[in-house]
Amino acid sequence: MATDYKKEFEDLVETVMKESASDLHLSEGRYPTIRVAGFLIPLMNRKVISREDTLGFMSVILSPEDRELFLRNKEIDFSYNYKEKARFRGNGYFQQSSVSFAFRLIPKKIRTFEELGLPPILETFCEKQQGFFLVVGPVGHGKTTTLAAMVERINQTRAEHIVTIEDPIEYIYEQKKCVIDQREVRVDTIDFSTALRSAFRQDVDVILIGEMRGIDTMGTAVTAAETGHLVLSTLHTNNASQTINRIIDSFPGQQQDQIRIQLASTLTGIFSQRLVPRISGGLVPAYELLIANAAVSNLIREKRVHEINTVIETGLEHGMIDMNRSLAELVRKGEITSENAYLYSPNPRVLERLI
Repeated sequence: MATDYKKEFEDLVETVMKESASDLHLSEGRYPTIRVAGFLIPLMNRKVISREDTLGFMSVILSPEDRELFLRNKEIDFSYNYKEKARFRGNGYFQQSSVSFAFRLIPKKIRTFEELGLPPILETFCEKQQGFFLVVGPVGHGKTTTLAAMVERINQTRAEHIVTIEDPIEYIYEQKKCVIDQREVRVDTIDFSTALRSAFRQDVDVILIGEMRGIDTMGTAVTAAETGHLVLSTLHTNNASQTINRIIDSFPGQQQDQIRIQLASTLTGIFSQRLVPRISGGLVPAYELLIANAAVSNLIREKRVHEINTVIETGLEHGMIDMNRSLAELVRKGEITSENAYLYSPNPRVLERLI
């Protein structure tokens, strides 16, 4: 009897939701595997996935056009909706000539800063009329969720035109005070930089760029912030100073001075976050916040980015947040273990003095 792969996959999705998992992995030769509170758990009450199974799942997960693209390019980003109950960001890829899929659950409800355990000061960046704000950190540490909370805050408090450019679209926004247009790369636009350039002609106030990819996107994003738009985006970097250097170093030598000056005048802040295992279960954010004041702008302009870490460490009265202080506070509150604090600390020696 033929396997009903649609039902099989929907059963797995139900398991993800029931177990409060964040991710689902499907690979040939392995049990279906979910990630709960940061830990991978194989579903050993199910059968090991065969090559036939991966192709069967592919047939129900991807549209015919996406299947063709996947088989040609050997990888694909996509989204999957499940009965208005859940939405997933998916990635298909080949490993050892067999098909694998990784899915990230995108919660239907967009949570507030308070619900996410994020600092209230982030609201001030949602009130800005223009500027460049980045949320950074490793993959899977809640960057997209934080940006969604910011967009939803703007949606509730300002009457603006918001354009999001994503690959794929993740959170779906219900229009409140704002007009929100969500554009998916490959579906609604060719690529990030094309969509970003088009946004200038769309009477846009706020632009969300799902991810900064390539110098075209970076350059146009900084220009958009310079010309009266609020631009929100993400980068896979570890902290504020590394983020600034990554952007500048992405450009050819002759363009670096220009992008440095633009960044110095447009950057409003950089929020770096990590999701740390909580003692009582689940994950809790630890974070660093750089607020780009006049002193920070000068350091960027004068090629003294390496001094920014010190500015953050001593900038508490200006609203800045140091990652080590954030981790130490979580230890004091009994939220995380000191072992995990050291594990996620950018400078364990400094953390030792704070705990």
